[in-house]
Amino acid sequence: AKIDMSSPNMNLRDPAIYRIRRAHHVMTGDKWCIYPMYDYAHCISDAAEGITHSLCTLEFEDHRPLYDWVLAQLAGSGLVSCHPQQIEFSRLNLQYTVLSKRKLIQLVTGGHVTGWTDPRLPTLAAVRRRGYTPAAMRLFCERVGISKAEGNIDMSVLEDCAREVLDQDA
Repeated sequence: AKIDMSSPNMNLRDPAIYRIRRAHHVMTGDKWCIYPMYDYAHCISDAAEGITHSLCTLEFEDHRPLYDWVLAQLAGSGLVSCHPQQIEFSRLNLQYTVLSKRKLIQLVTGGHVTGWTDPRLPTLAAVRRRGYTPAAMRLFCERVGISKAEGNIDMSVLEDCAREVLDQDA
């Protein structure tokens, strides 16, 4: 895109907007070979869908100027009606728990677990099967909070929240 070659932010110098990949695509088949890059498509789809706040993890912090630049270029076109605010925060790391989407997919597709609701997985459906209530999950989220600092949360915090909610109900 050659936005600003003198910018200190690498994402604003010459970002790739599209990629060409001559491979079968699960949604479009072989109809297209050109696809928009995530940094380009993300902000457009957010704005087109009327998203007000885009919540991302910290690795996207340097990408925010490109997010804002693309939306600024589209502002007068009538294609987008709003300018979502991108906010970055640290990811939730639970000790002794695999949270990587790619690794969880490998576990499910490889048949190592019985599906996304397998109680050994950290998905919402799975922890519900394990007996965690929505109130316990909300209390856990309130206790952990949102931060920009990386940290590891011990699983005992989630267990304590479940106990506290069950104690009130029992």
